[in-house]
Amino acid sequence: MNKNKKMTAAKAAAALISHSGEAGRAPPSLVKDERWYVVQTLPNREVSARAQLEAQGYGTFLPRYAKTVRHARKLTTVSAPFFPRYLFVKLDLGRDRWRSVNGTFGVAGLVMGPEFPAPVQHGVVESLATCCGADGHLQLADRLVIGERVRVLSGPFADMIGKLSRLDGGGRVQVLLRLLGGEVVVLLARAALMSAQAA
Repeated sequence: MNKNKKMTAAKAAAALISHSGEAGRAPPSLVKDERWYVVQTLPNREVSARAQLEAQGYGTFLPRYAKTVRHARKLTTVSAPFFPRYLFVKLDLGRDRWRSVNGTFGVAGLVMGPEFPAPVQHGVVESLATCCGADGHLQLADRLVIGERVRVLSGPFADMIGKLSRLDGGGRVQVLLRLLGGEVVVLLARAALMSAQAA
């Protein structure tokens, strides 16, 4: 790859990241007759669909979380969509050309009611937004309770289900995991967990 192609690829990647929600920005506020609607995307196209929608002037919200991925014996933490293949778009059906959302690159279509897109219940997107940390990732561990079944999101125990046995004020938690036929106590960062019911 020559120098010009490398520069172009780097600029494209930077533009994609700038639209991907990594900076932790809050979703745009609703005004007048606007509501949040759900967009189904093509597989693994949540970020590019969001970028395309925003380029058309639509407000979007793509909840994300830090996820550990195993590949070739290596663990890597990536920013993953909390709802794979879905994101939220802000629309006023009386004002916006909402059918153009369905023709957007990376979009499979809006989640529909009988005739029009089905709005999200009031407060759902706003509640998710209040759970986002400075890095733009959902911080759902703050709502965990002792005894709850939890899923580990990152680290060597990623994707395992355990039982929360202790919370402390220092951002650490104690989880009981079933390993090798028995229960093992593991200390983890609070942000590395989410409720197994929400997973």
